[in-house]
Amino acid sequence: MTRRKASLQWIAVHSLGVAAALFFTLPFVFLFLTSLMSDSQALSRDLVPHTWEWGNYRKVFDTPGFLTWWRNTLLYAGLGTVLTVVSSLPVAYALAKFRFRGRRLSLMLVISMMMLPPQVVVIPMYLFWARQLDLSGTLWPLILPMACGDAFSIFLLRQFLTTIPDEYLDAARVDGCGDLRTLLRVVLPMARPGIAAVALFQFFYAWNDYFGPQIYASENPGAWTLSYGLESFKGAHHTDWNLTMAATVLVMAPVVLVFLLAQKAFVEGVTLTGVKG
Repeated sequence: MTRRKASLQWIAVHSLGVAAALFFTLPFVFLFLTSLMSDSQALSRDLVPHTWEWGNYRKVFDTPGFLTWWRNTLLYAGLGTVLTVVSSLPVAYALAKFRFRGRRLSLMLVISMMMLPPQVVVIPMYLFWARQLDLSGTLWPLILPMACGDAFSIFLLRQFLTTIPDEYLDAARVDGCGDLRTLLRVVLPMARPGIAAVALFQFFYAWNDYFGPQIYASENPGAWTLSYGLESFKGAHHTDWNLTMAATVLVMAPVVLVFLLAQKAFVEGVTLTGVKG
């Protein structure tokens, strides 16, 4: 009886897992299969392609400007992620391990910045970048501010760094390491899961960002990113659902691949940030 009960529990638990997996996976399967259909079949009720039209992806790549959107997105997401991590880590380290007057107030200011919607400051920021620095029509108004840190990244890294025992830092200082060397030699290797989580969050945000490129780069097609260019592509191919789906797959694929490769570090970093306040 006990064995039968255990078997039924195993089937129930795994059935729910399989059902949940299918619920989240089937839309991606439908997207992929539609991207491989012919023009006429994509408008039908068929779920499986009669002929596998792999040339649809070649047509998307041959679309004028598509490779430029890729290059711009890689620049925005890649450089922005590096700048965010490099600028946020020292601030998070100071808030987590240094004792100074105003530390709690500084942390509260960081948290309050997380609550401020970007739409609130978009007009003065646009006037600054467009009129004062003449950078309208480029992605630099989106990339350069990342060199000044990000409130969410600082908070997440600070929460993770509080889980590192102070004894390791004290031992490094006894051996003659200064604050910068301690950060680079001791804290940085131990904080890799937290850094990976922050980097992935920032990379995903920049890769999928539509609002920023629409504000600053809409007037210059040479500065469009994939998220903004995809909207233009759908407008030009609104009846070619197979090509639209193929373009969507190409935009989503790098994000899914990066997450699958870094899933372990991402989950570990996010989990450990809530261990200690």
